[in-house]
Amino acid sequence: MLEGRSLLEPMDFSAEELEYLFTLADKIIDSPEKFQKSCEGKLLATLFYEPSTRTRFSFEAAMLRLGGQVIGFSEPNSSSVAKGESIADTIRTVACYADMAVMRHPKEGAPKVAAQSTNMPVVNAGDGGHQHPTQTLTDLLTIRREKGGFQDLKIGICGDLKFGRTVHSLIKALSRYENVSFVLISPEELKIPDYVRKEILVKNKIPFKEIESMQEVLPELDILYMTRVQRERFFNEEDYIRLKDRYILDMAKMKLAKEDMMVLHPLPRVNEIAAEVDQDPRAMYFKQAKYGMFVRMALIMSLLGVDKEGTKW
Repeated sequence: MLEGRSLLEPMDFSAEELEYLFTLADKIIDSPEKFQKSCEGKLLATLFYEPSTRTRFSFEAAMLRLGGQVIGFSEPNSSSVAKGESIADTIRTVACYADMAVMRHPKEGAPKVAAQSTNMPVVNAGDGGHQHPTQTLTDLLTIRREKGGFQDLKIGICGDLKFGRTVHSLIKALSRYENVSFVLISPEELKIPDYVRKEILVKNKIPFKEIESMQEVLPELDILYMTRVQRERFFNEEDYIRLKDRYILDMAKMKLAKEDMMVLHPLPRVNEIAAEVDQDPRAMYFKQAKYGMFVRMALIMSLLGVDKEGTKW
């Protein structure tokens, strides 16, 4: 169904194709041993021009658990990029060795340039403050498994909504499901960009409100999606210091929330969720990280076309 395709942003796959991926991820979660040799003889290239732990490890673990192998770099100074090589030339060269590439890049649109320069599948693992589609797959799989679906949910998104590419991707992906509404919690300086507000929320007539107080809306939320204020996106250190501790979720605030409200976070966190919250059964962020590996396993299998051949369901 998805063989040979690239994933650059959440809307690249239809709702039906996403459901196919999630169903495959469910099967992997239920019987991981059945998929141990699915990608035997296949090679994944991880091209990370920007620091990453979770996303890179998640992709590498996913490929290794499928029986494949991994090559790549985790920072550009260790590659020919340091010599001035273009993205197009890098990906063409990598395509001589690998079957699929995963790219994280600080410049928006870089993975798209890579995908246009090769016939092998390219997955965007985050481009600047733009998109992060596999984190969105992770978020959606978590919501689907823990909430039973995507309809009739009120979702609070808190923190850095301006630079948070996970936020932009998630809002875009959830915009196609019925009766979803958003509460966007941020200081004025970190409100969502106009293109998200106008082109996704307003255009699709999705109910939303923008506020600055987390406590005010906690009692009405089904999901709270926390984000960190990203130091690396700020040009001014003073602005970062002034805003970084604006929202901290602790147990006192959790007492205001529904008993079944789910707390998500794309990680890494700094101090926006107090460690004491980790013991609350509503805290799903580490479970969310594990789901990320499984959905990336499903994605790799699907893009490489081994989701039917080479597996015994």
